[in-house]
Amino acid sequence: MKEWKKTGCVLCAQNCGLEVLVEDDRMVKVKPDKENLRSEGYICRKGLNVIYHQYPKDRLTQPLKRVGDRFEPISWDQAIEEIADKMRGLVDRHGPRCLAYMGASAQGGNFEGAFGLSLLEGMGSHYFYNSGGQEFSGAFWVDGRVLGKQYLHALPNEQNAEMFVAWGWNGMQSHQIPQAPKVLRGFSKDPDRLLVAIDPRKSETAAIADIHLAVRPGTDSLLMKAMISMILEEGWEKKDYIERYVEGFDTIRPWFERFDARAAVEVCQLDYDEVHDLSRLMTTKRWCIHPDLGIFMGRNSTLNSYLMAILMAICGVYGVRGGNIIPGMLVPMGRHADERDPKTWRTLATNMPPAASGSFPPSVMPEEILSDHPERLRAVYVSACNPLRAYPDTVAYEEAFGKLDLLVVSDIVMSETARLAHYVLPCRSFYESWDSTFFQLNWPGIFFQLRRPIVQSPDQCLEAAQIYTLLADKLGLIPDIPDHLYEAADGDRLQFGAKLMAWIATEPKAMRAMPLVLAKTLGRVWDSANLAALWGILMTAPKVFRENAVRAGFEAGLDQGDRIFQALMDNPQGLWIATLDEDNPMDGIKTPSGRIEVYIPELEEQARDLDAAGEAEALKMSDVFPLILNAGRHMSYNANTLMRNPEWNMGKRACTVAVNPADAETLGLNDGQQVRVTTEAGSAVAEMEVTEQVRQGTVLIPHGFGLIYDGGVYGINVNTLTKNTHRDPLGTPLHRYVPCRVEAA
Repeated sequence: MKEWKKTGCVLCAQNCGLEVLVEDDRMVKVKPDKENLRSEGYICRKGLNVIYHQYPKDRLTQPLKRVGDRFEPISWDQAIEEIADKMRGLVDRHGPRCLAYMGASAQGGNFEGAFGLSLLEGMGSHYFYNSGGQEFSGAFWVDGRVLGKQYLHALPNEQNAEMFVAWGWNGMQSHQIPQAPKVLRGFSKDPDRLLVAIDPRKSETAAIADIHLAVRPGTDSLLMKAMISMILEEGWEKKDYIERYVEGFDTIRPWFERFDARAAVEVCQLDYDEVHDLSRLMTTKRWCIHPDLGIFMGRNSTLNSYLMAILMAICGVYGVRGGNIIPGMLVPMGRHADERDPKTWRTLATNMPPAASGSFPPSVMPEEILSDHPERLRAVYVSACNPLRAYPDTVAYEEAFGKLDLLVVSDIVMSETARLAHYVLPCRSFYESWDSTFFQLNWPGIFFQLRRPIVQSPDQCLEAAQIYTLLADKLGLIPDIPDHLYEAADGDRLQFGAKLMAWIATEPKAMRAMPLVLAKTLGRVWDSANLAALWGILMTAPKVFRENAVRAGFEAGLDQGDRIFQALMDNPQGLWIATLDEDNPMDGIKTPSGRIEVYIPELEEQARDLDAAGEAEALKMSDVFPLILNAGRHMSYNANTLMRNPEWNMGKRACTVAVNPADAETLGLNDGQQVRVTTEAGSAVAEMEVTEQVRQGTVLIPHGFGLIYDGGVYGINVNTLTKNTHRDPLGTPLHRYVPCRVEAA
């Protein structure tokens, strides 16, 4: 029997709508879903190849326990009992700081995070690590100060913009907004709109841009300061906007006065008049900006985000139509964690705060494990990520994970990280589960797609959320649930909700364990902890969301959340479930003043002292490492570590060491030759690709390779070339600025 089933892509955060042909309970063909209201029939080659993700050869189908140097199958009961006993024993002996959860990082499913955090916090720990801290610690921290909460991010409202600025972002390859290539081509072809790319190299996005500033690698902060200085010197700043919406401008203004912008632009290796002209356009056009890892993982990471925020504020693009607006959301992606609060935990060895919406940066975990601190990390639960290939310094991670007393990995495959674990637990894939993400950040609408199982999972595979629930139950973290609630879960949802709330009023521990309680009741009936959690989220949504839902056609009432839940069940292509108040786009700002707060005292000295002479000296390369490695090239041929079977790239030059022709000639190297790349962290060998797309003096290697598959290793694991200590003060690894050398292998 054949049937086309609606679902979504799980390989990047855009989660474009898909239709999958299922035959005899197996996915056999994929096409775009034209009825998906957000992606509207758009799809890239990654989504078209998602079957390779669903059916890897190293699929896990039963719980495994390490015995010596091999793994042995065990029952779920044995796995849960032994893991819970070891976890409880470690926390009792060493305190809750010995325990960490590394997860909630998947591009295809976010519900696991609520359960992982419930387990972690139930054990008394706050050490949550995820990919947000890998890429965005500095950026999210700046957003927390400027906009009021670390989970508030002003995203481009490109639909209403006259000019779109891509700074350190190659959207033609990495997407990150709905239908990115289509949108970018639209700007490029429209004579009334402008596409601007600020990027050291001529990327696919820069190639179609109206204006390309090929900024010198590592000088983004200097360029931003020069542009701010030009705007203030010319008196172009939006004075009325600043007076009404910006707090702290008078404090920061002196940092940019009498600044030598010409000298700064020269260090940036740009033409002064071109930068001056773009600065003028930024005060006369309605523009928005999309920064990416070229900024966030580049040199001066946090300062980049801060100066960009100042530039946006003085140009008046925050919270305006066609500018950058805080989008709608069903629930925040993370939580606010202000390190100035003495109750906020820091890491013990590296003194790092959870700057990325409550998550700690993975770059510091090896040091936290290898520390001699009595409360050092001793137990780590890893889910929905593969730190041995996704996070910096594979060698440091291998050493650190080898010293753990307990490493538990939940995954669908025997990943590189799972190979080091004490216990490996088999998960259902995203196409075997009820699940979704909260990445669909838009304005003014709030979109949501509930993915449903379209194929059966192997018998012993569970949702990650179900695994956490079993562990929490064994650890005694879930209060005793009365029989009448279990019985009510089989009946009407609203009646169940009424009885649940009545019980919560008598059981003070229930609210903290709510995802777990729902998983044991509704989740038992539906065989999905994720689905139960979604119903709970909708039924307890905050007032502002409920008001926005009314604008989308869901009338107010106690049953509003249940009606939205049913609508999502009935519409597998997804729905616009809420609409923000378009007349008040500034409502999203949550600072103490209610305004955009541009003074961050911790960054004052760095921003004030930044100048051309200092940067020119700091940017000098050594004879040992004369080139700059961009470790993590975005391409249509890589999908983090989610596509393990190399056949999906058959015939493609997917993992190469890409260099400029001039550098290849200087080095005496040729296209297709095997070359060795060496950094402070180590060396790796791969095929050289000579291309004009790469800026002279730089080297590009993609991420997501070096995976062990079917007895072989495919491509370079770029994180053997990155040191976990080569990072921003808030923990973001500087993957876009790694000194290196290249030579014949």
